[in-house]
Amino acid sequence: MTLLKRVLGAGLKGFYRNKTISIASIFILVITLTLIANLFLMQAIFNYSVAEIKKKVDISIYLKKDATDASIIAIKQTLQNLPNVNNVVYITKDETLAKFKEDYKNDAETLAALEELGSNPFGASFSVTAKDTSDYEAIMNSVQNEKVLGDNYSSIDKINYFDIKDSINKLNKILWSVERLGIFLVLILIVMSVMITYNTVRLAIFTFKEEIAVMKLVGASNTYIRGPFVVESGLYGLISSVIAIMLLYPITSWISAKTTDFFAGFNMYDWYISHVFQIFLILFIAGVLLSIVSSMLAVRKYLKV
Repeated sequence: MTLLKRVLGAGLKGFYRNKTISIASIFILVITLTLIANLFLMQAIFNYSVAEIKKKVDISIYLKKDATDASIIAIKQTLQNLPNVNNVVYITKDETLAKFKEDYKNDAETLAALEELGSNPFGASFSVTAKDTSDYEAIMNSVQNEKVLGDNYSSIDKINYFDIKDSINKLNKILWSVERLGIFLVLILIVMSVMITYNTVRLAIFTFKEEIAVMKLVGASNTYIRGPFVVESGLYGLISSVIAIMLLYPITSWISAKTTDFFAGFNMYDWYISHVFQIFLILFIAGVLLSIVSSMLAVRKYLKV
């Protein structure tokens, strides 16, 4: 307990005594922790954007005009029970007709030809959304398997999967590439954070190398020498994480006001507020660990007298 009190006292004294070094170290750590926080914001934006893109991808299963209500209900139930299906929307004949008229409202000849038919030429359909864009082929195989749908298979007129298959495959490749790029950027930022923190703490400790050498020569233990620097580094991490989390409030508020429409409704500030405690805990742990580990590595060099 005596040793612990002395180490804590020496660490606090060193923190206040070397204000310039402490402020500089905290400033660098704030930048580092802000970079780490940005990783979570970037990941949130990416996940939201990918989810929105996946929502817009679907396949349409067109039914024959004479499909019975019982057959339609059975097909919908079967589709909803498939493990890789996220959502199934039934589109009636009238809804299909209304959408066609809306799409061709400026094409008088097409609308005139439609009126001449005297009846609705369209059948009902299902819009099927998968849990993942890579699941559409499995869904297609299930729908085409007559054993899955039984007699209701005869009510299906056409499935547009093959018309959009190439587009879905291209989208899957793009998403895969973006995910790998995101992982690479995260690793780069983590390495940069570690290097910046280590070099900052090492430079701070460098000014005390002679003091460390003298303490070592007069018989001070490695624990006693290293302890105050560990305490100082822990304070750097604590204060830096608090400052970083406070800076993110106005930053995310300003950015969200400019980018909410661009990111299709994703509000960065709202997301940050709802995750602020988790982010603070991560920044606190990251800041303290980075500082303490860096200080221990940096002091080790000067303990070899």
